[in-house]
Amino acid sequence: MKLFVSEGNPHCIKVLAVLELTGVKCDIENVNHEEKVVPFLSRPVLPVLLLPSGQHLFSSNAICQYFFEIGGKAPADASTQWLEWEATELQPILGHALQMLVLQGKSAEAAKALEDPMNFLEQNLSKRTSSFLTSDTVAVEDIVLWAALFPLYLEPSLRPAELTSVFTWFERVGALPACQSAAQRVLQGRGQAALKGFLQKQPVITLRRDTPPCNQTGAEEAEHLMTEEELQSAARTWSLGLTDFQTQPERQHPILPQEGKRNVLVTSALPYVNNVPHLGNIIGCVLSADVFARYGRLRGWNLLFICGTDEYGTATENKAREEGLTPQEICNKYHAIHSSIYKWFQIDFDFFGRTTTPRQTEIAQDIFWRLHDRGFLIEDTVEQLRCENCQCFLADRFVEGMCPHCQYPEARGDQCDKCGRLINAVELKAPQCKVCGLTPVVRSSKHLFLDLPKLEPDLEQWLDRSLSTGDWTTNARHITRSWLRDGLKPRCITRDLQWGTPVPHPDFSSKVFYVWFDAPIGYLSITANYTDQWEKWWKNPQQVELYNFMAKDNVPFHSVVFPCSLLGAQDNYTLVNNLVATEYLNYEDTKFSKSRGVGVFGDMAQDTGIPSDVWRFYLLYLRPEGQDSAFSWADMALKNNSELLNNLGNFINRAGMFVSKFFGGCVPEMELQAEDKRLLAQVGWELRQYIQLLDKVRIREALKCILNISRHGNQYIQVNEPWKNIKGGAPERQRAGTVTGVSVNVACLLSAMLEPYMPTVSQTIREQLRAPESCAHAMLRGEGIFVRSLPSGHRIGTVSPLFQKLETDQIEALRKRFGGQQPEEEISIPQPKTEKPQDVASTKACVPEAPAARAVGADPEKAKQLEAAVAEQGEKVRTLKAQKAEKPVVIAEVSKLLELKKQLALAEGRDPEPATQKGKRK
Repeated sequence: MKLFVSEGNPHCIKVLAVLELTGVKCDIENVNHEEKVVPFLSRPVLPVLLLPSGQHLFSSNAICQYFFEIGGKAPADASTQWLEWEATELQPILGHALQMLVLQGKSAEAAKALEDPMNFLEQNLSKRTSSFLTSDTVAVEDIVLWAALFPLYLEPSLRPAELTSVFTWFERVGALPACQSAAQRVLQGRGQAALKGFLQKQPVITLRRDTPPCNQTGAEEAEHLMTEEELQSAARTWSLGLTDFQTQPERQHPILPQEGKRNVLVTSALPYVNNVPHLGNIIGCVLSADVFARYGRLRGWNLLFICGTDEYGTATENKAREEGLTPQEICNKYHAIHSSIYKWFQIDFDFFGRTTTPRQTEIAQDIFWRLHDRGFLIEDTVEQLRCENCQCFLADRFVEGMCPHCQYPEARGDQCDKCGRLINAVELKAPQCKVCGLTPVVRSSKHLFLDLPKLEPDLEQWLDRSLSTGDWTTNARHITRSWLRDGLKPRCITRDLQWGTPVPHPDFSSKVFYVWFDAPIGYLSITANYTDQWEKWWKNPQQVELYNFMAKDNVPFHSVVFPCSLLGAQDNYTLVNNLVATEYLNYEDTKFSKSRGVGVFGDMAQDTGIPSDVWRFYLLYLRPEGQDSAFSWADMALKNNSELLNNLGNFINRAGMFVSKFFGGCVPEMELQAEDKRLLAQVGWELRQYIQLLDKVRIREALKCILNISRHGNQYIQVNEPWKNIKGGAPERQRAGTVTGVSVNVACLLSAMLEPYMPTVSQTIREQLRAPESCAHAMLRGEGIFVRSLPSGHRIGTVSPLFQKLETDQIEALRKRFGGQQPEEEISIPQPKTEKPQDVASTKACVPEAPAARAVGADPEKAKQLEAAVAEQGEKVRTLKAQKAEKPVVIAEVSKLLELKKQLALAEGRDPEPATQKGKRK
């Protein structure tokens, strides 16, 4: 038998340790990481055991089991279970953590990834009385798990003190001479540095979740491994180029449904006109809808995206009274404010209208009469809350009190945000007028109701079809079913107000329509103001797919009340096929509050100096898809500096700069080798995932595919080192050309994939690369095809950095400004600094001054910011060392890193003195 191993390969530690422990006789041969020992495999794999029969074992765990078996120690069932867990659950996470730690210096992220499997291991070990995993003698599973963890646990920060059982077991196994010998042979005494060469040759491992990361649930999936067939297919597709593709035609208005095309109607919940939208409002409806609409246009769908301001109701009347204006004047003012904000955020509506129009009155009254004539409206006398101080009946959302069902103290007059139950305002306990804070009184009034119980059978039948064929988010399904489970009740559709669509019935001429009956009809009337042929969209369910985007509190009105109105009207209306609802976005650790000056509102974002594309990116990165999420200034800075600047921007800038610097601005000749084909296949796979995810409106997960591609690209450049090869002979220069040409084409693909998320950045990349206009449409059609859009000889334009670093002092000033802590004028916000492009991802660390005195207690917010600064400075130190920078430069940056670590310890409430004393000894 012969065992093939390689230095720096962590998988070889376990087989060498088991070999020595069992005493099995076997020859050992050291080979290179990339040597193909197994002839029938498409990629190099080590370790490999060549059996006397000529067969190969190339699973490290299988090799370990084989050695134990022929050594007379057959594994038990419990051993097999542990080996299966290590291979399927632990290894993907360990691989990801090693890449984070060794290649990117992100120890915090590595530690985070390890939490769940290590807690599982701790729980199991803490329950045992035996010395090892399954018995009092060391077994194959002990060696395998110890060897898997050993490279990571060389880093002390990854060994949390609470895992006492894990580390007792770990030290016990590691004390075995066989384990010590195996670790020395593979790592050669160089610790984690010995792993770098091996890890750089491996695919980037990204832990994926079937549900969004904020849920912390769902199966985790390792990086997709490419087959030989996939590599060859990617190379063939790549060679097609763009010769057969036509430029996407410009939009011609009015956009109308077309026979034989996919006709998609996108609506975003109509924002109410009485206030300025905050970040949560923006991500919850208009921004999410905009991403999907832009994507659909790139896919060649015939798509119409409409929205507008919801302008009727008590809220408008009260706002007008508050500002000394008429209701129409307040509507005009805030409609303009909303329009301006969405324009700055680059929301690309086909039409942005409003509900205070004659078409709204006409269509709403027509639906009303159709419901009336078909017997779906009933009369009843109801008790309402009236504020004597404000001299008006209170709209549902202008009364607040304790929920009669769950006792939540801030329930609204129509629905409780906590339990989701439907409420009549008079049912609230301890109600208060939200305008003046006084207690309203109960008054009786005759009103009209939509007979929801009578419409329930039709609603159920429609819902069964829509839910089974459309893409409804989980929360939308749950909220809708909970309403039906509780049983529908008649819903009042009139109000005793002045400002609203008039009820045309002569017995109710003093009343207007309730906003939740009237407002969704705004989708129809806004479309009617866009085109007289609006019915081709709204009375055409056979040809039109309707997507509604909203926050979860709007769901029941779009999935129950509005569909019942249209079903009862019996006029062949288009009903929603895909209801896409987000959870809530909070601000830091609290809620947005305009009155308290807490949170960023739409008209403030542009004053921060941060580009709208960066705002779009971060809001979409943390889009609350599975549960509520929270905006954080420190996290925004971290994501900007790591994902945009160091990852995405770094790759695109390097690719373009290599073309300009090494090849005179022209894309060089490309001769694909196996490694290039592997990148093409990886990128193509991520592109297909991106399309599958966005087709299902999984917006945040699709964004991660873009970042994965740029990570693949950065690693590809780093491993192939075109800046070195360009100085060599003809073969090396050719290799540099191929790597540069492939990279700049990947950058071109990224410009297409970024268009729905960051339209200005996308356009800037295409302009810098002088990319053909057809590239985005071509590569995003069908299942997604990655083609060579920039052929050899193509001349690119001037390349410049895409992103700027967000500095710590700038972010801290913004956090204070929007935290409701002090007046805005007292805070000066430093402006971002322009970074020079670099060949290797690095950023200038911002080192705060040392505190004058020792910290007393922890400061979690400051710790979060300092942790990001430590990670960035650590990356800079590693980069300088890798570039063999001058020693004084390295020493200076190391000093900054140590100072940052000391401040981090203080912010976390830890004692920094041991580190300080150690530094003095040096």
